[in-house]
Amino acid sequence: MNSKERMQIAMNLGTPDRVPVMCQLSIGHYFLNGGLSPLDIWFTSEGFAKALVNLQQRYKFDGILINIPGRPPEYKQYVDHVEENKDLNETKVFWKNGNYTTVPHNDNPHYFMADGSRHFPTFEEVDPETLFYVEPFTLSDITYPFTWDFDTEPRPFDDFFPPYRADILKNVKAQVGDEVSVHTEIFSPFSQILELLNYENALMGMLTDPDKIHRCLERLTLGTIELACLDVKEGADAILISSAFAGAGFISRDMYKDFVLPYEKKVIAETKRRCNNIPFYTHTCGAIGDRLDLMMESGLNGIDTLDPPPLGTIELDDAVKQLKGNVFIKGNLDSVNTLLNGSKEDVEEAVKYRLKTAAPGGGYILSTACSVAPGVNPEYLEMLVKLVQEHGRY
Repeated sequence: MNSKERMQIAMNLGTPDRVPVMCQLSIGHYFLNGGLSPLDIWFTSEGFAKALVNLQQRYKFDGILINIPGRPPEYKQYVDHVEENKDLNETKVFWKNGNYTTVPHNDNPHYFMADGSRHFPTFEEVDPETLFYVEPFTLSDITYPFTWDFDTEPRPFDDFFPPYRADILKNVKAQVGDEVSVHTEIFSPFSQILELLNYENALMGMLTDPDKIHRCLERLTLGTIELACLDVKEGADAILISSAFAGAGFISRDMYKDFVLPYEKKVIAETKRRCNNIPFYTHTCGAIGDRLDLMMESGLNGIDTLDPPPLGTIELDDAVKQLKGNVFIKGNLDSVNTLLNGSKEDVEEAVKYRLKTAAPGGGYILSTACSVAPGVNPEYLEMLVKLVQEHGRY
């Protein structure tokens, strides 16, 4: 049984030959361990695809998550010059428009205006009718009206996503074929409005003018469906819908029911209708123990992260009672306290507990609760499949 088959069976709540393993890696972890320079990984589709495959092969993961969009092939024509700062362990890329991107060698890059600021539109100036999809990880940060990378004009809604957006997916698929399960990440409408307005302004908008927020979310739902279907057309085996900040640390259960659930439900239902019932799962960080039932109402196939205390509020045995047989379970391994700060013995004990608790009956994918931190020892990640081969067979 190959990795893709193993993942498909688990996502369909079945029992493959063993528990699949698939962790989401942080950008900083790719920079440190991907085998290419941070600039090649962040600014080129080929570089990021190569880093994805390099680490999937090193860790023997059964799946790959593509969590940034493809890059414009001609990006270098926008570069003015590049400066290295060895003391800070970072690179600055200065663009011809006067702005710059800071690229730490162990963390996410950030795009800044020439004066060091970041620009966000005010809630008042956003017209819902101008919205379709907001991608947080373009090379030139988020603009309003939204433009891709260094475009100066918004693209029409009927041709909104540039062809190169799928280049990483195409490149990865060309390298792994049908052997590995390849997933893409799209952002939920709720995440998009937070990214567009900056979190504080978006949360205030939900209190002061919820009707306008709903109109924005309705528009963003249309683009999210279109993007999910494009990814399926290009060969994605599953879709992760990122709704990272929809936990209790940001919004109440009632606000989740109002501003998150209806729109994710539409995205999932319409994409499945149009795209051969593609598997969907959601990534929500932190305290979600009070809303697992609502998350299942969206029609998703699985739930990702399931952060344990102290990162979140999920006790795995309780989650298994609620979720088992309804959706697949992915995650719950503490990336910070176990993988980053723990010992090999801690990792082994944590993995064995999760396999014992969640694996029986199938439908479980061993994974970290959230992204693997940049500084996690690669040897610990190499342990995961070895432990599953010993303790996670059916």
